[in-house]
Amino acid sequence: MKITVDHEKCCAAGQCAMLAPDVFDQREEDGLAVVLRPEPDPALYDAVREAAAFCPAAAIRAEE
Repeated sequence: MKITVDHEKCCAAGQCAMLAPDVFDQREEDGLAVVLRPEPDPALYDAVREAAAFCPAAAIRAEE
């Protein structure tokens, strides 16, 4: 799995960081999502999928 975040779409809601804190964080200056692990371990795939599904801006892309 490879993860990217479209910062043009990101609305800094923070759902990704709450649902998958091992993979996502937020920048302090503007709250936009940051990918901590662009290629996470398979054990984190479900959390990444959930974070992508609940992103209100549909800014997370997870390619498998």
